[in-house]
Parts: sequence; structure tokens; C-alpha cells
Amino acid sequence: MVTIMNKEEYIIQTKDLNLWYNENQALIDVNLNMKPNKVTALIGPSGCGKSTLIRCFNRMNDVIPGCKIKGHVYYHDKDMYEPKVDAVEIRKKIGMVFQKPNPFPKSVYENIAYGPRVQGMNNKKKLDEIVEKSLHAAALWDEVKDRLNDSAMGLSGGQQQRLCIARSLAIEPEIILMDEPCSSLDPIATAKIEDLINKLKQNYTVIIVTHNMQQAARVSDYTAYMYLGKMIEYGKTTQIFENPKEELTEKYITGRFG
Repeated sequence: MVTIMNKEEYIIQTKDLNLWYNENQALIDVNLNMKPNKVTALIGPSGCGKSTLIRCFNRMNDVIPGCKIKGHVYYHDKDMYEPKVDAVEIRKKIGMVFQKPNPFPKSVYENIAYGPRVQGMNNKKKLDEIVEKSLHAAALWDEVKDRLNDSAMGLSGGQQQRLCIARSLAIEPEIILMDEPCSSLDPIATAKIEDLINKLKQNYTVIIVTHNMQQAARVSDYTAYMYLGKMIEYGKTTQIFENPKEELTEKYITGRFG
């Protein structure tokens, strides 16, 4: 019997996903179903494939020489690796925030307006609205509303990371990928990002890679534990942390491994 995927039920699905960097296999038969408007955390030791997997979701691995992918990644019910699929269009709907804040060396305003401008938006009033709306959504407006024409490089690290989140929101994505977004931030800035993640899931699907298990427990609805390129266990966060089914998961969660 053929199972018909309900695109309202799952926003991202992987089916038997395998990935190689030249001869090194980084992902092995990964199967995952992610629901919309939820926060999913990917956890596991360094080198287990977390960042590689998250980069599959907006085809960032396409630009890496020697990278080969087999299997399927479905966005709603469409395989994003089909030959006719435009990777640029995928990235408009699936934004990404990186480990280290990477604002453009432009003003705060121009950082946010950049994406809409690239897409052909030149109406000043509309751009003003997008900038304000995006900064509000990233909980940054009150801190920078009087500094819109100042260089983004003058913001603190935490503010820069929220600016990068606002920049990704400006092109109205459906999914936001975050690859260890708090790893270079202090505890206060980290708390602000975590509060923001909880708010973002009202309107977006968030997938976050984190080394911090406490952070995963605080912010995510679902957690996936990876080890050596394999998906060891995936489920609701409370179940993964309180009653893991796999011994490897339990050892990692309790700090006896990894």
C-alpha cells in the first residue's frame, strides 16, 4: 500500500537519506518527519552529522565539491532534490542562521532590506514596513530603531545574531534553520535568542542544531539524537530526555558518552 504524505502533517521529511563527502559517508539512511510550527533540535557529539543534515534542508551542501546525496528530502510533498527544483527558490522558503553572527558590513536597515531588494522590491515605504516588521519579529526593534542607519558591525554579538534572524525573516520564509546560533554568545544573549525561538514557532518552523542539551530541552518540541551519521532516536523532547528508548541516547543524555 502506498502511503500518501499529508503536507499539513509534515513540513520536512527525509527518506533513506545518505550523503558522502568524497569517500567519507556523513549521513547513513536518515529518516525523519518534522511537523510545522514546532521547534526540532538536533543533538549529538561533534562530527555526528547534525550540521550536514540541516544543510540538506536548504541545499547548502550543493556548493560543496565532492558532495554526493542519495535518498529523498521532501518539503511538504515535493522532493527538493528533483532535477527541476530550483535551489534558490528553496532557500527563499527555508532561511538559515549560522553559528557565528554574520551581518553584512552595511547599515542595520540595509541588512534587512537586502533580501527583499534582491527579489526586486524597491518601494521605500514597503521596505520600511518589512524592516520594522522583521526587527519586531526578531525582538530587536526597540534596541535599534534609533540606529537603523548605523553600521550593523557596531551591534553586540547577541544583537548581531538577532539581526541575522531578522534578515532571514525579511524574505518571509516558512522554515528557519539555526546551526548552533548561541555557541558564540554569552548567557544573557543566549537567553534572548531562546525566548525568541519560542515566539518564532507561532509563525515559523524552527530546526536548531545545538551541542547544549539543556538548551535543546528548554526550546524544542522534538529532539533527534544522531551518532556517526545515523539517526539513533527521534521523538518528543520530554520523551527523549526523560525516557529514551535507545541505550546510546540514554548514555549521551546522562553524560556517560559523547
